[in-house]
Amino acid sequence: MNKINWGILSMADIATKHVIPGMQKGELCNIEAISSRTEKRANEAAAALNIPKAYGSYEELLADEEIEAIYNPLPNHLHVPWTIKALEAGKHVLCEKSIAVNAKEAEMLKEETEKYPRLKVMEAFMYRFHPQWEIVKNWINSGKIGDIKTIQTMFTYHNVNPDDIRNKAGMGGGGLLDVGCYCISASRYIFDEEPLKVMGEVDMDPDFNIDRLASGILTFSKGTSVFTCSTQANRNQNLIILGTKARIEMDNPFNPYTNATSVYLRNKGELLEKKTVQDDHYTLQGDAFSRSIINNESVPTPLTDAIANLKVIDAVFESSKKQLPVQL
Repeated sequence: MNKINWGILSMADIATKHVIPGMQKGELCNIEAISSRTEKRANEAAAALNIPKAYGSYEELLADEEIEAIYNPLPNHLHVPWTIKALEAGKHVLCEKSIAVNAKEAEMLKEETEKYPRLKVMEAFMYRFHPQWEIVKNWINSGKIGDIKTIQTMFTYHNVNPDDIRNKAGMGGGGLLDVGCYCISASRYIFDEEPLKVMGEVDMDPDFNIDRLASGILTFSKGTSVFTCSTQANRNQNLIILGTKARIEMDNPFNPYTNATSVYLRNKGELLEKKTVQDDHYTLQGDAFSRSIINNESVPTPLTDAIANLKVIDAVFESSKKQLPVQL
């Protein structure tokens, strides 16, 4: 297969520290260009990351006819507008999560993509490509834990930097769009259905006006999911799937930065199985998206999945505000 020529829209930390190095290891990804708001910064990043081309504006990158696909790691409020600009320029787009700031905006993006049926757009939930999730899904599908009754998930970190985009309400900041989205996505992925009802409790930061702590209960037809996310708590991530026969525990369900992580199958106090796997989910995600372009096939996670996830996030906010459960 030929490699896809990629352009990187901006120099966000997630791009320069994780996604670009990961994709550069891929079999199907050629990182051809990077852009910034200044030529100097773009040149510095290109030199540091061994990228052939550097552009001092996003528009110049999109005008490059050799670029076939764009990775968009801009702040949340710029995901949809610049994804649309990339589509207008004839580029496929892998856009960082959350792909929009709410479900209505994501639905608008989906409508726009229908104007460009040959172009691919996908939300970059890289966690699903890590091989630990294949193990977990196999344990579930083979009946090793019995019927799923409930899922418990946590994803937290501590960041009170007023200059960080995650603490800027007008830029789509806050914990739910940044890390809570993983908890919700994973619950939907595990149950393989959408929740029927959502109950949420959100604590807003009085200075930043972003959600700094949020908890939710999602009710599915098969069971429940309980999660907590925070931007102002001790750093932690974990996930437990409790079945009728056994449980699955994941230490680093979403972002194992060392790439290696373990998953556990337990029954009461007994460890039934432990599997440790190592791979770069950014490499796997980039190759999977590139493969969908090369083969002209559907992307692994369609925009309908992104819209469904954002509907749940919207419902968590609505439920907290009304102090009532929200039906979906």
